[in-house]
Amino acid sequence: MREAIASWVLRYVKAWGSNHPDEIGKLFAEDALYYTEPFAAPWEGRTAIVQWWLRHREEPGTWGFRFEILGVDGDVGFVRGWVEYSDESDYENLWVVRLDENGDCVEFTDWWMRVPDSAG
Repeated sequence: MREAIASWVLRYVKAWGSNHPDEIGKLFAEDALYYTEPFAAPWEGRTAIVQWWLRHREEPGTWGFRFEILGVDGDVGFVRGWVEYSDESDYENLWVVRLDENGDCVEFTDWWMRVPDSAG
């Protein structure tokens, strides 16, 4: 499962860089849930996730990302990420990624924190 999580994260980063609807959609199961921040209602379903993603997209070349897989428990992966933006604050993330048997994400949670004193 660790390899499946790593593969999924790499595909996520590729979709993040392209903002291509097909690449985004292929990441998620039809009925996936995408939690964008603590305590907010999730984006529900593949179509809604793609629509919301594109409304909130970040332009290619304005950020850099690196990650490490902290652990895996069954079908859930825990991923620590670092995002460096060229013109704003940097962030650290904890992603909780639940995959189905096809490698599609059925539940994604992004817990994020702004890095102090990192305003661009």
